[in-house]
Amino acid sequence: MAATTSASRLLSPAATTISSHNHHRYLCAIPNPPFTSHASKSTRPITRLHVSSKPSAAAAATAKSSQETVFFDGGAHYGDLVANLLLGFTLLWLPLTLAAVFRAFFLRYRFTNLRVTVISGLTGQDRSDFSYKVIKDVQVVPRFIGEWGDIVITLKDGTKVDLRSVPKFREIAKYCLSMAEQPVDLKESGPKGF
Repeated sequence: MAATTSASRLLSPAATTISSHNHHRYLCAIPNPPFTSHASKSTRPITRLHVSSKPSAAAAATAKSSQETVFFDGGAHYGDLVANLLLGFTLLWLPLTLAAVFRAFFLRYRFTNLRVTVISGLTGQDRSDFSYKVIKDVQVVPRFIGEWGDIVITLKDGTKVDLRSVPKFREIAKYCLSMAEQPVDLKESGPKGF
């Protein structure tokens, strides 16, 4: 009989409520209690999920290949802006100076292991993405004794993407060709103005 009364005392709602309030007070003393929220007044016990199997090697390889790593992320070369600002004092060069200012502040290039992204516009709302698989040809045009240059990417559908004043343009063009699985035969024309 004594065993029955102690078991009923342990299972009584009052005993459950007291133990859950003590448990809640204990968890509130911890700065970030696991699996609970302070707003919750639930008396449900906390359960933890134990996973018995490890992720497969194929799933890990797929997750690793789908991660995007950045090769280059930046805007136009600062030398393009400086050279055009110096020449902008002439009235004739003013439109080219305004174009260089726009490129410096509102144009961004991003080359990752999955795609090429061109972000432009006053708030960055204009965005163009394309995969390396659609690249047919890459050409470079050096500017200002080869400090920066333009990259002209021809896609398989005939579209030409012109990237102006790109720093490290030769390395980026070779990277694009290698990611497109094209033979690295970079076509470079002679240096041209600014």
